[in-house]
Amino acid sequence: MTTKHDTRQRTILPIPHRPYQGTVLYDAKDPEVKFPPIKPLRPPEGAPNVLIILLDDVGFGASSAFGGPCQTPTAEKLSDGGLKYNRFHTTALCSPTRAALLTGRNHHSVGMAGITEMATALPGSTSSIPNTAASIAKILKYNGYSTAQFGKCHEVPVWETSPVGPFDHWPTGNGFEKFYGFLAGENNQWYPEIYDGITPVPTSDDPEYHFMADMTDQAIQWVNTQKSLAPDKPFFIYFAPGATHAPHHVPKEWADKYRGQFDDGWDKLRERTFVRQKELGVIPPEAQLTKRPVEIPAWEEMPEELKPVLRRQMEVYAGFFEYTDFHIGRLVDTIAGLGALENTLVYYIIGDNGASAEGGLNGTFSEMLHFNNMQDIETPEYLIKRLNDIGGHDSYNHYAVGWAHAMDTPYQWTKQIASHWGGTRNGTVVHWPKGIEAKGEIRAQFHHVIDVLPTILEAAGIPEPVAVDGVQQKPLEGVSMLYSFDEAKAADRHELQYFEMFGNRGIYYKGWTAGTRHGLPWVQSRPPAFDDDDWELYDTTKDWTQAENLAKQYPEKLHELQRLWLIEAARHNVLPLDDRRGERFSPRLSGRPRLIQARSQRLLPGTALNVHSVVSIKNRTHTVTTEVEVPAAGARGVIVAEGGNFGGWGLYAKEGRLTYVYNCAGMELYTVQDPGLLTPGSHLIRMEFVYDGGGIAKGGLVSLFVDAKKVAEGRIDRTVPVAFAGDARLMVGNKTGGPICSDFRVSGNRFSGRVNWVQIDLAPARAEQVVPADQQMRVALATQ
Repeated sequence: MTTKHDTRQRTILPIPHRPYQGTVLYDAKDPEVKFPPIKPLRPPEGAPNVLIILLDDVGFGASSAFGGPCQTPTAEKLSDGGLKYNRFHTTALCSPTRAALLTGRNHHSVGMAGITEMATALPGSTSSIPNTAASIAKILKYNGYSTAQFGKCHEVPVWETSPVGPFDHWPTGNGFEKFYGFLAGENNQWYPEIYDGITPVPTSDDPEYHFMADMTDQAIQWVNTQKSLAPDKPFFIYFAPGATHAPHHVPKEWADKYRGQFDDGWDKLRERTFVRQKELGVIPPEAQLTKRPVEIPAWEEMPEELKPVLRRQMEVYAGFFEYTDFHIGRLVDTIAGLGALENTLVYYIIGDNGASAEGGLNGTFSEMLHFNNMQDIETPEYLIKRLNDIGGHDSYNHYAVGWAHAMDTPYQWTKQIASHWGGTRNGTVVHWPKGIEAKGEIRAQFHHVIDVLPTILEAAGIPEPVAVDGVQQKPLEGVSMLYSFDEAKAADRHELQYFEMFGNRGIYYKGWTAGTRHGLPWVQSRPPAFDDDDWELYDTTKDWTQAENLAKQYPEKLHELQRLWLIEAARHNVLPLDDRRGERFSPRLSGRPRLIQARSQRLLPGTALNVHSVVSIKNRTHTVTTEVEVPAAGARGVIVAEGGNFGGWGLYAKEGRLTYVYNCAGMELYTVQDPGLLTPGSHLIRMEFVYDGGGIAKGGLVSLFVDAKKVAEGRIDRTVPVAFAGDARLMVGNKTGGPICSDFRVSGNRFSGRVNWVQIDLAPARAEQVVPADQQMRVALATQ
């Protein structure tokens, strides 16, 4: 907390310059010439550094700091020197939680009802955070902080993620002076597609590379530089790993630390975690362990031949979590080594929502198979053969729903289910030695992620801005948590909070909660009418875990809370409720801008585009035409390629021969090659794919042409219908990232000559070639 009076006017940002108002003399050498020295902009004296750590897809019952099985010594160390908040809440989903955290407003209030891929024209669902809600990064930067973000940023509208921007919603346009991370909902930890600022970063070919280690190295380098060159300037770091979102990628030795610890399954794990939680005091002695819903199978109901795979899934996840916490510890230790930890306000928010149940009832070795409706391939025999590869470079893995439920112990349900604590309650650690006298204590005040920004402003002595960049600001909707730092028994100040996600609705008011579950993450059938949903009622002053439904005993109380939910929904842009599925994936029907307007796209050398910026060749007859110049030394390298090791295609030269490769979900590889050599000089090359038709995921005939002459043809028996990968790019003249085939190198495959241009042309799609809406939604939600 700041201690001295600050004379700067900080409610209008940037802080207006004050013109000199004294006497101006003719000659600067005149001894009467006196001007005040130039002072660099700084926040109020005593303002702390700020480190926000936000993990991904971690439930309340996962971390050892809150009784879980995953060892998190960094979280424990910080909590021993600070506070644990055991009634801290998120929104139940990724992008909405992040938008609420950064703005201090509820997610619908800033247009982030769901993930960016599902944006609509509804005011609460545009995915464009308005300029009336400036981010904490922008507020702190304009008050003299250095600012940086590392890791995941899933708050950029999808139509603004191409190289042409606009970049206002990218981190570097939203107050962060440094950004090193990714814009997708998930990324491949071994072969990530990342940006430094707005510039794509080539993938490392180091076989031991892992993005978690890389982003930590970047953060350490940045903070060292800041404190070396501007030691008096506070920093703000937003550290948001892609961990522990699927795919659960981790070096094998970290997963092996947990061998045998989950052999008795998820039901017994819940019971053990529940006992530890009471021992730690993160839940009260009278708390009840909620029952496992009938929709989630018991461990004993799972096939015996599948259980070795299920056990390994959880071992890998636990190793991934501990590995993540280890690298967070490296960053915290660096700050301590700089002598800065004493006055650094650390928020370690253990999850942006509950644990993810998007891996399905059996989990998966490759999410891409599930995304493309090929999960029948994953028989027990198939999975057993790949048991030791789970979490490695050749996997894109996720655990089973039962494990997700166990990671949300002691609560009901999981991520996406905003009606219950299993979707929204996340353990949080706050550490600030200079500002918090209490050590190792628990705080049970009700709080929400929108309360973080007001807390930081109060701690730094910075007022809530009235205007930012000339735009009047909406009032903050969160409340500061500072009152609770040294007053364990302080009365709650956040007494009312609504929740909504995909029609799952909830309301908290002074200890009472009411909610209704409208759908399930792993079930994509059409949900019931909103008025047909069954509401539940809980008195959480007596029933900590929402175990005893009181709706029938107290119908008037339920009606009171339902009315209150409607009032809050109307205030915060939640209405109209929207549980549409396919329509939200259509720019035309949803009302959002469409980046690619035509069935043809011309690409230039050096192009690197994400999936939202490229015409989709899936389930369509199409051609890829390019003009290349082959050098005298011969042709080699990539002309154009899209995707990665779990699906994609490429047109390239191998040992001088024109080659086309198609990777079907990492399962089948098809290659068509010209037996002759590409001669030096200019050539017009065309790849033509004639789709069989008759539905999605069918095969087709590939033909290669050089200067209008057919030089090769071959068949593809099956194609990817929905998604090549969650984050893989299309690139022209090179290809980095997960190798589409063994001819590709991770770090790059630059074409030896020159690619002048590439053009992709699509034939019109027939009705039977359109991907079903539920399949599109499953991909979008699982990758956020």
